[in-house]
Amino acid sequence: MYSQKIKMAKSRKVLLVLFDFFCFWLISFLYLGASMLFHPSVADPSVRNYVINSAILFVLIFGARLAFGIYLSIWRYTNTIVYLKMILADACGLVLAMPISAILGVYHNLWQFGMIASLFALMSLGSRLSYRCVYKLRNKNGDDDSHKIPVAIVGAGQLGALLADELMCSKSSNYKPLFFIDRDTTKVGSRVSGLKVYPEEEGIVDLIKEYGVSEIFIALTGLDSDTASALYDRYSKTSCKIKIYDMPYKEADANGDTTKRSYKGVLHDFRIEDLLFRKSLSFTNSVAFHYYTGKKVLITGGGGSIGSEICRQIAKCRPAQLIIVDIYENNAYDIQQELIRTYGNRLNLAVEIASVRDRERLETIFDIYRPDIVFHAAAHKHVPLMEHSGCEAIKNNVFGTYNTADMAEKFGVQKFILISTDKAVNPTNVMGASKRMCEMIVQCRTDSATDFAAVRFGNVLGSNGSVIPLFRKQIAEGGPITITDKRIIRYFMTIPEASQLVIQAGAMAKKGELFVLDMGKPVRIYDLAVNMIKLCGLTPDVDIRIQEIGLRPGEKLYEELLIKTETLTKTENSMIFIETDTPLSRDEVEKKIALLKSAVEQAKHEIASTKIRDAFRAAVPTFYDADEINKTASGADEMKQVAESD
Repeated sequence: MYSQKIKMAKSRKVLLVLFDFFCFWLISFLYLGASMLFHPSVADPSVRNYVINSAILFVLIFGARLAFGIYLSIWRYTNTIVYLKMILADACGLVLAMPISAILGVYHNLWQFGMIASLFALMSLGSRLSYRCVYKLRNKNGDDDSHKIPVAIVGAGQLGALLADELMCSKSSNYKPLFFIDRDTTKVGSRVSGLKVYPEEEGIVDLIKEYGVSEIFIALTGLDSDTASALYDRYSKTSCKIKIYDMPYKEADANGDTTKRSYKGVLHDFRIEDLLFRKSLSFTNSVAFHYYTGKKVLITGGGGSIGSEICRQIAKCRPAQLIIVDIYENNAYDIQQELIRTYGNRLNLAVEIASVRDRERLETIFDIYRPDIVFHAAAHKHVPLMEHSGCEAIKNNVFGTYNTADMAEKFGVQKFILISTDKAVNPTNVMGASKRMCEMIVQCRTDSATDFAAVRFGNVLGSNGSVIPLFRKQIAEGGPITITDKRIIRYFMTIPEASQLVIQAGAMAKKGELFVLDMGKPVRIYDLAVNMIKLCGLTPDVDIRIQEIGLRPGEKLYEELLIKTETLTKTENSMIFIETDTPLSRDEVEKKIALLKSAVEQAKHEIASTKIRDAFRAAVPTFYDADEINKTASGADEMKQVAESD
């Protein structure tokens, strides 16, 4: 079905080119016929020159149209800019044609060039406008629209007008737009796409109820989370279902084609990502992505939430080979099959089931594949589980990082990028302390031929075991939603944001840097739970109860992205910083590793051994007890930042 649609789209473009070809020469010969009719004395050489001039004009106008991307447009969705681009392309062709004709010695006169180009432009514009009118009439909804869902559209701009046209002119549409809402006073009272524009004011809620609106569509260009939150708060009072209409950008495809804007928007329900209390972060990937083209890239933990997204992003860069290493075969299989479906034989893909704890297995993999770049995403990450099984945190996170870093050095890897976490900053739990040790392992290798770096970010929305999927499951089960403490706050980012940060950091990495993302304001988990319940059309503590169950062992009320005493350096990306503290020497790190090995050996016959926490206190100077940190949490900058936004 998809391939058929692509063939049909290509066929329509070919027909349009052939139509324009026919129109141009029809106009050209009609003009020639008229000239000969009114001037019978026109000689044969003049006719020959006329035809040559027309051919030159034809080639240059069509060349300019191709250069301006005119034939890439879908004309039923085009706007004024596309029509202006077509006129500009024709004008460029006309201007270039005259001196070329003069050089060739066949130049006739300006009137001839101008008339043919103008008539052709008018016919092209007229045909496309006629097509749009015919398309709308052909697909116009019938008179009986009583079964349609009445909707109001917030935003009477270009995006809103496009949505209204689509809803009114599509036979498959189940919606009937009634009016627009806009805060722009110059639009209020006028009509857009035949619908009246009302002001966004206090009385709008009553108007929505009066018209019997069932759903509200928000169609605003550049909608940020603050505006989305305000709109959701206002229109949720109407009991209408609220959706967002986006005009997304298409990412670069498997062949590396540049980003293109979609001509058709996407209507979707409000998501919790839309209500996060920060603007969505974006990164310029083109330069970074080209860095990975033609290179062998190995990703440990490649089946996990972050690892699999890094795999997807790297696959777009046309690497020489992508090697996925993961101990969990189900996740590895899922991302393998997804990439095979997407790229087929165009991607040189290898998947190896292996543990980063196993040095011999890692050595074999590195020896065979000889990767140029390594992303180390393999880790145990769940705080409560690692508090109970501290030995496993050391074996997998610390020793696993140590083993992988050693193999990277031994086999001449160009760059090694560690995936870290905000929990490594002044850690209060075993998981955070283990990741801080991982950072030390990376930072101490400044004398290596391999460039080592680490990337630190906060919680990832929608990742396996994260709070969002848990809350969704609890809501689906009728509640309650369980939170450890109403005061607890966290930084959040989306999986694509996290993976893009990692990829950009990998391209920028040099020696021992610790990259940190400016993630904006932290989010109170209680507010997250409240908004998720509201997004489901339910009332917090009425339909779904929010239950406070108390902080878990090692859990802080807030997380920190930066170690306050260390220096922060800007990069070319305004959202990425480098934390540059003085790294430990290799000998110092080796002593800490030996200390942890000894603790694991001593605790091997115990469960939840205190020896592990004691070893981390000795190895990680910034390791604190959670109770100690939480007692003074109210004075922390992160907590104050959230309190000020209330």
